[in-house]
Amino acid sequence: MKKYLKSFWNWLKDLTTLDESAAELYGEAKSRAKEVKKEIKDVKKAAKNVVNQSKDVVEAIKGKKKRGRKPNYKTKTNNSKRKKK
Repeated sequence: MKKYLKSFWNWLKDLTTLDESAAELYGEAKSRAKEVKKEIKDVKKAAKNVVNQSKDVVEAIKGKKKRGRKPNYKTKTNNSKRKKK
C-alpha cells in the first residue's frame, strides 16, 4: 500500500507544473525588474538634462549669453600683430 501511495504521489507531483511555472515566473519578474531599473536610471538622467536645459532657456530669455564650454582660442604671438610694409 505504501508503495502505491508513493507512486501515486510521484505521479501527481509530476502532473503539476506549479513549481516549474513559479520558478519561471520568478526568473521573468527578476529580469523585468532589472530592465525597469535600467530604464529608471535613463529617465532620471534625461530629467536632469531637461532641468538644466530649461534653466538655459530662462537665462536666454533674460538676455544672458549661452552657457557651456568656452571656446579654445589660441593665443597670438607678437609677430602676428606686426604690420607688413
